Amino acid sequence: MKEIFYDWGGANIWLFHLVNDLRAGWLDQVMLLGTAAGDHTSFVPILSLLMLAAMFTVPRTYAMQPEQGEQTANLWLGVLAVFAVGYWLDGALLGWLKPLLDFPRPPLILGEVNVHVVGELKLHHSFPSGHSSFAMLVCASLWPLAGWWRVGSVLFLLWVGLSRISVGAHFPADVLGGFALSFLVVQAVRYALAMLVVAAVKSSETRFRF
Repeated sequence: MKEIFYDWGGANIWLFHLVNDLRAGWLDQVMLLGTAAGDHTSFVPILSLLMLAAMFTVPRTYAMQPEQGEQTANLWLGVLAVFAVGYWLDGALLGWLKPLLDFPRPPLILGEVNVHVVGELKLHHSFPSGHSSFAMLVCASLWPLAGWWRVGSVLFLLWVGLSRISVGAHFPADVLGGFALSFLVVQAVRYALAMLVVAAVKSSETRFRF
């Protein structure tokens, strides 16, 4: 099973070298920055920026288009809730899965001399990629916001994912695994929160009748 779903018949290692073998000083710095941006410690700064954006956007929408103000407020509230709850759940799953699976990282499989490592050398807990998982959490949480929010989140996703391969920390399969994990987490959280809202509305309507 691992040979099919993880090794991809050797394509996983081939794709790793395709990205990791590209070396340049400026490229290393760009990829290190992408790795830093995708770290879970970026949660608080990103959440703070989203809250500031909501505080600016919602009142402005109310002032310009009062009929859409409530819809915009609910949209932002949903995005912030999904991002916050998804972050907690995603972290819990990663903390359980990574040591349980304990997949070796590229330097341990291929040898340190055959991998271009930038930054901290890590050898264990490769699957799934935590940085890639966080990047997908950002992208999927922001997706309901149209326009440049989607473009920016997709670029962020690609930047972080490629950076983890470029710095020698993960194979492409680890990155895709991280993407898949957070995508499922966000969808599950969004569905659960929607059901809670529906239940709350029904409960409120029932009390109102009496």
